[in-house]
Amino acid sequence: MQEARQDMVARQLAGRGIADERVLRAMGEVPREAFVAPAHRGFAYADGPLPIGRGQTISQPWIVARMIEAARIGPGSRVLEIGAGSGYAAAVMAQMGAHVLAIERDPELAKAARLRLEDLGYELELLCTDGSAGAPQSAPFDAIIVSAAGPRLPEPLRRQLVPGGRLVMPVGSAEAQRLLRLTAPNPRGSGNPRTEDLGGVRFVPLLGAEGWPL
Repeated sequence: MQEARQDMVARQLAGRGIADERVLRAMGEVPREAFVAPAHRGFAYADGPLPIGRGQTISQPWIVARMIEAARIGPGSRVLEIGAGSGYAAAVMAQMGAHVLAIERDPELAKAARLRLEDLGYELELLCTDGSAGAPQSAPFDAIIVSAAGPRLPEPLRRQLVPGGRLVMPVGSAEAQRLLRLTAPNPRGSGNPRTEDLGGVRFVPLLGAEGWPL
């Protein structure tokens, strides 16, 4: 698995433009095989998503790396992840030294992810709730990553960013979305958020008050 992991980093990530050395190092250290179902562990480092049960998936490695790199996460960053799934992306960010609050709305996935992260020694908080409106009680955050697609960038999430903070989220229809990065205004800047289109993606839907209806 270690050889497969390093090959993933070299070919799928660095070979396709991921340049943040902290992201590459962390993804070369986190055992992705621990975050997939036993039946799929042989495909843990394949270039694609894998089912994790309950109608959810663990994202393609390149997508995980792209979103974390786009969020500009580093040691000490306060990060909110919405749609934690099996906990893999949260583990990668914790491995990078970030302070991670992860939210997963499905109780079975949340329980399994929490136990898995504890067993592997990752120190982060994982809540089971509707994360579509964020976690205002724990805000503000340097970065928010939403690992599910919504119809828009939720206004409550924008308000939970520090000045200059980044929100990375897929937005669009159920069939296709665009990965967007919103950067909150900096007090020394223009006062308006900046939104960038990072390309086409396809994610499971974000369900909840600020996403798609249940």
